[in-house]
Amino acid sequence: MHVIDFHCDTIHELLKSEKDSNLYKNNLSVDIEKMKKGGSLAQFFALYINLEETNNPLDTCLKMLDKFYIELDKNKKHLSLATNYNDIIKNNLENKISAFITIEGGEALNGSLYNLRNFHRLGVSLITLTWNFPNEIGFPNCKEEYMNKGLTTFGIELVEELNRLCMLIDVSHLSDKGFYDVAKFSKKPFVASHSNSRAITNHPRNLTDDMIKVLSEAGGIIGINFEESFLGTNSPARISDMVKHIKHIKNIGGIEVISLGSDFDGIDIPSEIENISQMGKLIDELKKNSFSEEDIEKIFYKNALRIIKDVL
Repeated sequence: MHVIDFHCDTIHELLKSEKDSNLYKNNLSVDIEKMKKGGSLAQFFALYINLEETNNPLDTCLKMLDKFYIELDKNKKHLSLATNYNDIIKNNLENKISAFITIEGGEALNGSLYNLRNFHRLGVSLITLTWNFPNEIGFPNCKEEYMNKGLTTFGIELVEELNRLCMLIDVSHLSDKGFYDVAKFSKKPFVASHSNSRAITNHPRNLTDDMIKVLSEAGGIIGINFEESFLGTNSPARISDMVKHIKHIKNIGGIEVISLGSDFDGIDIPSEIENISQMGKLIDELKKNSFSEEDIEKIFYKNALRIIKDVL
């Protein structure tokens, strides 16, 4: 079974760790050996910005991007950059895993569309508009005071430019009002790359049923997040809770809206799925819960391929 995962924080962790850390084999949840074992067709690698760690998010993002390209060059026999659907097909024919670049935290753009365009030229395919801090684009959903605050004027301009550049807009972490602003102003499908159902687990990082419907009607996807607090489980994060969220989202928005967004290397482990090589455990649990082979394929990679083909 192919796997496309919309979110991991592995590059950030590699940059933080010792000098000899590498993407081919490491002690993290994502490396090339584990991706091969798990059947990875494509992995989205986030350049994750935490304002508690940097006073210069643009520079920090560029450092992570440099680390990504160093690892890509060292592992070009196994991994290749992808920015669109055709790249995935080509890379797969060459027995290579496709690597997509994303930015988690739009403050890396420093409030400028030219930074967005330059990141696009450097291979970035997706922007997660906010993390846990307000920025030039909008507000996160981590505090109640932010939830009803929408996109800024620059945020709306950014959505329009992301559409023009054929880049993916990611609303995970974004305020509730910001979500509806994206739905209003985006002319193309958008994603919640690593979020779950708020009806199942009442956490502001998850999507309400109405949001799931809006996302589905827009042709977007929600990537199931393996973080225990979003799943509503005690440690370890349980696969049965992942399936519970998947079932509910399917009932609300249909099977076509569901994808995977593990948040590996950005979440606490242990989890019953410890790393990207163990995705087969989720397949087994879905089969036990009467999901068809076709449904599982949609969740694991076909829905992701559709939106990549539609937008990028």
